[in-house]
Amino acid sequence: MDTAEIRRRFIAHFEQNTSVGAHTAVPSASLLLDDPNLLFVNAGMVPFKPYLLGQATPPFPRATSVQKCIRTPDIEEVGKTTRHGTFFEMCGNFSFGDYFKQGAIELAWELVTKSQADGGFGLDESVLYPSVLIGDEEAVALWKRITGLPDDRIVRLPPKENYWSMGVPGPGGPCSEILIDRGPEYGAERDWDAGDRYLEFWNLVFMQDELSAVRSKSDFDIAGQLPSKNIDTGMGLERVAYLLQGKNNMYETDVMFPVIEHTEALTGKKYGADHGDDVRFRVVADHVRSSMMLISDGVTPGNEGRGYVLRRLLRRAVRNVRLLGYEDPALPELFPVSRDRMGATYTELHSDWERISRVALAEEEAFRKTLQSGTQIFDLAAGDLKRSGENRLSGDQAFKLHDTYGFPIDLTLEMAAEAGLSVDEPGFRSLMAEQRERAKADARAKKGQHADLSVYRGILDTHGPTDWLAYETLETESSPVALLREGRSVDSLGYDEIGELILDRTPFYAESGGQSPDAGIIEFEGGRLEVLDVQRPVKGLVVHQVRVVDGEFTPAAAHGHQLHAQVDPEWRIGARQAHSGTHVVHAALREVLGPTALQSGSFNRPGYLRLDFGWTTALTPGQLRELEEISNRALREDLPVSWQYMTLPQAKDWGAIALFGETYDQSKVRVVEIGGPWSRELCGGTHVEHASQIGTVVVTGESSVGSGSRRIEAFTGVEGFAYLARERDVVDQLTGLLKTQPDDLVGRVSDLVERLRAAEKEVERARTAQLLAAAGRIAEQAVDVEGVAVVAHRASGAAGGDVRTLATDVRGRFQGDRPAVVVVIGDGGGKVSLVTATNEAARARGLSANALLRELGPVLGGKGGGKDDMAQGGGSEVGRIDEALGLVPGLVGRG
Repeated sequence: MDTAEIRRRFIAHFEQNTSVGAHTAVPSASLLLDDPNLLFVNAGMVPFKPYLLGQATPPFPRATSVQKCIRTPDIEEVGKTTRHGTFFEMCGNFSFGDYFKQGAIELAWELVTKSQADGGFGLDESVLYPSVLIGDEEAVALWKRITGLPDDRIVRLPPKENYWSMGVPGPGGPCSEILIDRGPEYGAERDWDAGDRYLEFWNLVFMQDELSAVRSKSDFDIAGQLPSKNIDTGMGLERVAYLLQGKNNMYETDVMFPVIEHTEALTGKKYGADHGDDVRFRVVADHVRSSMMLISDGVTPGNEGRGYVLRRLLRRAVRNVRLLGYEDPALPELFPVSRDRMGATYTELHSDWERISRVALAEEEAFRKTLQSGTQIFDLAAGDLKRSGENRLSGDQAFKLHDTYGFPIDLTLEMAAEAGLSVDEPGFRSLMAEQRERAKADARAKKGQHADLSVYRGILDTHGPTDWLAYETLETESSPVALLREGRSVDSLGYDEIGELILDRTPFYAESGGQSPDAGIIEFEGGRLEVLDVQRPVKGLVVHQVRVVDGEFTPAAAHGHQLHAQVDPEWRIGARQAHSGTHVVHAALREVLGPTALQSGSFNRPGYLRLDFGWTTALTPGQLRELEEISNRALREDLPVSWQYMTLPQAKDWGAIALFGETYDQSKVRVVEIGGPWSRELCGGTHVEHASQIGTVVVTGESSVGSGSRRIEAFTGVEGFAYLARERDVVDQLTGLLKTQPDDLVGRVSDLVERLRAAEKEVERARTAQLLAAAGRIAEQAVDVEGVAVVAHRASGAAGGDVRTLATDVRGRFQGDRPAVVVVIGDGGGKVSLVTATNEAARARGLSANALLRELGPVLGGKGGGKDDMAQGGGSEVGRIDEALGLVPGLVGRG
């Protein structure tokens, strides 16, 4: 049974169910979700989390889905076992306060054991073992009654195995797993803790608890019961596929094995012939599919967060193909194979193929250059080690190769072994751990000071959602609902104190969709609050960060008195102009570059917009001018701006563009149009009524923000005109200084630049001549140290290249068999520039410029590097130059 058929049967089983009721089939959400605790969607229940937590009312009592998921903690284990994969699909059925344990068990057992002729999976009951949480006797009784299995076929497991949570605060509960006995060749009988014999392929979670702290899988606090008991199940599509297809692991299924077969054809290696190669084949198959799906959902390679995960997956795939023996670009060969296997279900892989392939191929090309430069750095380090008689690459060197040059540690280990060297791997791992801890600390800081959202959920449960009126008005009369400071409820805020205020209704726009929050004031009897920030920490609740600018604010005293909430109208006008301007620039960009130039992120504040889009090359000046012209033509034509609500499928059918990485309610989305189909996007921001109200669009910059991603920046409205006015003032000043007309300005400036360059070259020639003239005199001052001519010279005012030129020329004055060592230290710019040099005769005596530099560098507060013939470095201790020079004869004499 192929994977597509398994997926179809699963959805049909629940859609057509009559025992507990038909389930609504929900399409897979994006792999990206706006959740501070998650980098990617890592479980089938994640899109339903608001319903399971009671934060939102589900639009249906029962649902079923096959959800795309990514899990990243085990990337290093991919391919080594049958269980670890990065991308996977989770089949699930969900009950939101409807059926519970009995219904979940009945539905799962029926599908698993029903014959294939009747639409089931047809697994043999004799090899199936349900598991339950130790102490859950209700589940034991249900399994025995529903399945007819004896007691010894019901496996009791501890919380580590059979209590489910997401690993972060949120929903949780006991669970039952369905295990299949794969036979004695996979492990010992009834050994539930080790081996692959008893494979879990479906987990039924009886979700009833809300967890406030999760320290580990078996160590957590239960804050209380969920508002209603829910069911969340997860059946691994890949696991069921390889069970039903008679394969040993997920990599050999119909969806993934074609990539392995094509890799065999490219490399000439055979899958199944060597364990090490088999792991590499599996890594390639997994990472090609995973990275393709991430790019499809809008991730671009980068150096942090989601972008770093994608970059790592792509580079590991490329590296493993190279280790299998294929040196040419591999992703153009392998990506289409994976697309053809996944594209029947995820049709966007075909429609968006140009962009997906462009991002992947650009990253492979960048990595191929990285491999080349990293290999050169490794070869230099290995050469230095061998010359010094050492055979161990330090953890710091391995970490630098990884962190600075993107060189994978396992490639460093392999190349070191080939060169007869070892690597301080523990030292490397320690530095990596330090880096991860820094990253985690940064991530925690970026999430804000109140990662625990329970206080906000409590306010929402007690008072209900905020009546949000940002689309309708700029001011409201409101009542205070709660006042917080540092995550705790407080009775008052004094002058200049900052806190968080929740109102029953508000006109303030909360930051979302790339639009910055509104600014304004909230007036109360006897004082005013300045609104600093507006956020939605939980769906439905608007929270205002406020500072007291007049009086003392006490919510209790305000009860019975209305607060007056007022958005700054100038701020809102500028914000509307910038957000509508973003849509205009996006539409114009697609006219200039084509339909694959899609927005991947944006930010706008009053008068300013920033738009990121997937593209691999810089825009030309002509393309930027065309982009600006098309944008302003839309403003001149006064294109109408309108919005309407519809379901997400209707919006997609209508051609509306969804922003990559955003999540949308399936049943209700807002579509904003500018000029009808010319610009049609899903958007919750505030907008102008007509394009002419944007005022102007002035493109101010275009730059790279990572491999395969570019950024456009522009000003709108008054800010755009002010930018043009500043540009005009600069032109006026230059034309006045140069006594020319604006049309002749570029020519005059170009002429001045050429004359300046010619003058600089003349000055450089004069300085070089002066240095060379001094070289003979400096060489004559050499002292003899055990038959070696030693020059230790301070070049006052010289720096960098001048110091190197002088040292090179002084060394050249010593001809023949006379050994010579030259040390020149400059102090130009208040910094130390150090160059050491040796001639061939000195090197024959065992003298090394690089070894000498390593001795002198610490004295001067710096370091550097080079080879035996010449080395160069810098430092900060200018006052110790003479001391360092005084050490040179002794260091040479010591050899």
